[in-house]
Amino acid sequence: MSGIPYAEVIGDPIAQSKSPLIHKFWLDALGRTGDYRRAHIKADALAAFIDQRRTDPDWRGCNVTIPHKVAVMDLVDDPGNIRGTIGAMNTIVRQPDGSVIGTNTDAAGFYAPLAELDLDGAPVAVVGAGGAARAVLFALARAGVGHVTILNRSPLKAMGLLATFGLKGEVVGLDAQLPPAALLVNSSSLGMTGQPPLDLDLSPLADDAIVYDLVYAPLQTGLLKAAAARGLDTVDGLDMLIGQAALAFELFFGAAPPEGRDEELRALLTA
Repeated sequence: MSGIPYAEVIGDPIAQSKSPLIHKFWLDALGRTGDYRRAHIKADALAAFIDQRRTDPDWRGCNVTIPHKVAVMDLVDDPGNIRGTIGAMNTIVRQPDGSVIGTNTDAAGFYAPLAELDLDGAPVAVVGAGGAARAVLFALARAGVGHVTILNRSPLKAMGLLATFGLKGEVVGLDAQLPPAALLVNSSSLGMTGQPPLDLDLSPLADDAIVYDLVYAPLQTGLLKAAAARGLDTVDGLDMLIGQAALAFELFFGAAPPEGRDEELRALLTA
């Protein structure tokens, strides 16, 4: 496929990723030549992968998913100081001069479905403290949220995130009772196909709370089903996935995704 520009998504596991469907849909819709692939990369192969790809002139970059969003920062250039702000990268882009830079499109992709809401001072609960949680907390801090409760297996790791983003709150275990939050976000892999379920009692949440699950395989997670059963508004993982992908697509292929095709794309992703 020499001469054909391509990008890819890397992670471990990676079979669940819907990113190839999204990017190929947009490439076809725009009539552009290009490809987008999956690459199953384990942690001990990450550095070699980046070294190999940086010499490939057809490679436009990659999206980065679990568990590489933090580790990849050591392997690429960081002109936007992503390390000092969000602290995780989900998009790696090869520049025309052969340099490879990292950025983060997760934060903007996560926040897009919430942009019309007034979250100023609102209490929030976030499950997880990994790379996705960093993007979530960065966006929530910019939105001026109030008390933040992080539920995580390792409280120490999560405490550092509150300090990093200047948020007031607390860290509790995954088995703790939820606070009366206005927004609950699952940024962990719990509930994903092949992963343990995320079992939370949603009764303490505010009656008008929103439950947002970043997991998209399955699309209707146990958490979202429980939220719907309680009559709460929900946001599924496709909203963030499509939002962050749109920003990455433009970086990879030099064109914005086609307008007015989101419903068609969602139908494809949920078929």
